[in-house]
Amino acid sequence: MKKFFEDFKAFAMKGNVIDMAVGVVVGGAFGKIVTSFVNDIITPLLGILLGKMSFTDLKWVITPAVLDETGNVVTAELALTYGNFIQQVIDFLIISLSIFVVLRLMMTLKSKFEKKEEIVEEAAPEAPPAPSEELVTLREIRDLLKK
Repeated sequence: MKKFFEDFKAFAMKGNVIDMAVGVVVGGAFGKIVTSFVNDIITPLLGILLGKMSFTDLKWVITPAVLDETGNVVTAELALTYGNFIQQVIDFLIISLSIFVVLRLMMTLKSKFEKKEEIVEEAAPEAPPAPSEELVTLREIRDLLKK
């Protein structure tokens, strides 16, 4: 059992697992922002364009609801709510597009940063190579002969 917990600790403390956990948390928050953008901004604008209707209201009623004399629902309606499906597809497309744009921006910035690093590395003068042992010995002999 002790070996199990040691292995689990080693697995959980790896950099990739921690990076993945941060990515999941940030991705969840980003998803909420995009979902709010779709539900609160895009969908109402589409509703105006489509005649003041909401996608989530679109449905095909197979069996209508049965009401009693007082107006209470005795049997609920049976309906296919395809509008909700359309709304989810729109959410998916906008979230996918948003993630694509963010990743593309990050990749562009990363490539520009790497190019700047390459330019800096090229501009930096290289240190001359260390002289060989033969060259050092020859220099010592030369210095001795000068004396």
